[in-house]
Amino acid sequence: MPAGWRLPTMTTTKAAPAEVAGSSRSGWAALLVVWLVWGSTYLAIRVGVRTMPPFTLAAIRYLVAGAVLLPIGWYSGSRAERTRDRPGRRQWGAMLLLGAMLPAGGNGVVSWAEVKLPSGIAALLIGTVPLWMVLADGLLSRRMPGLARWLALAIGLVGVAVLSGAGSGPVAVGATIAALLASVSWGVGSALQTRLPVPSRPLLMSGMELVCGGAVLTVIALVRGELTFAVDHVSAQSWWALLYLIGPGSLLAMTCYVYALDRLPTTTVSTYAFVNPVVAVVLGLVLLDEHLSLGQAAGGALVVLAVAGLLVAPRRRLPSPP
Repeated sequence: MPAGWRLPTMTTTKAAPAEVAGSSRSGWAALLVVWLVWGSTYLAIRVGVRTMPPFTLAAIRYLVAGAVLLPIGWYSGSRAERTRDRPGRRQWGAMLLLGAMLPAGGNGVVSWAEVKLPSGIAALLIGTVPLWMVLADGLLSRRMPGLARWLALAIGLVGVAVLSGAGSGPVAVGATIAALLASVSWGVGSALQTRLPVPSRPLLMSGMELVCGGAVLTVIALVRGELTFAVDHVSAQSWWALLYLIGPGSLLAMTCYVYALDRLPTTTVSTYAFVNPVVAVVLGLVLLDEHLSLGQAAGGALVVLAVAGLLVAPRRRLPSPP
């Protein structure tokens, strides 16, 4: 999903207490959807890639979701906003770069890694995205994090080392490295997003990024020879997983994410960054009979702790997950 959302424009009119309370309750309901649904997408990817090529799965997911969301985003906002925010070549070029780094370099590579990697482990590794984002942002702005953030980063990197070293066999190591590279791609792309000429309307930016990412993933799938896969060999479970990734996993969760941002503090909404991996681990244990070693559990706990620490004083909104 797209990263680095801009905060919606807020009016100065004060709402009545009952309206504020109702808005807060609906915002929390939307955030609960984000926690559960985005956390469950790792399980859906794991099920989907059992019988469907990974980059093809990701390409279909983002092309279809983008085709639905792009026209919605195109006509979102007021007439004045639509007049000011008309994407041109520079905007499409920026979204193509972000599509390559986030949906393709992030989700596509994660899908490939989950062919061999348990969904819970993949989610914990992708949960390190905020760590790479803070590092990339510091390098790009030439302003390094403060002491508290360095401590959180150090804890997170130790967690990554423990989590990565807890795998078994060369395949697990290769998949772990791929997931880490995917998280780096997400983090760097998220840091670059605020420096690129992207659309100001969140839904439009999301739709453009999904379409661009889906196009890049289609090229990757074509080069890898995935598009010649036998459709009749794809299981019903994989088809259902794909539909879940397109509908609830992309369209519903993204809508709830934008809705929650408009009604809750950014720091509250950003809690999905460490809640999603926990949800993914629990679902993997319960539904897919995945297992965590003691070392993996310890490493994962350190990663979640580090990400939670980074949310104490965030400088910008954290990126959304694959």
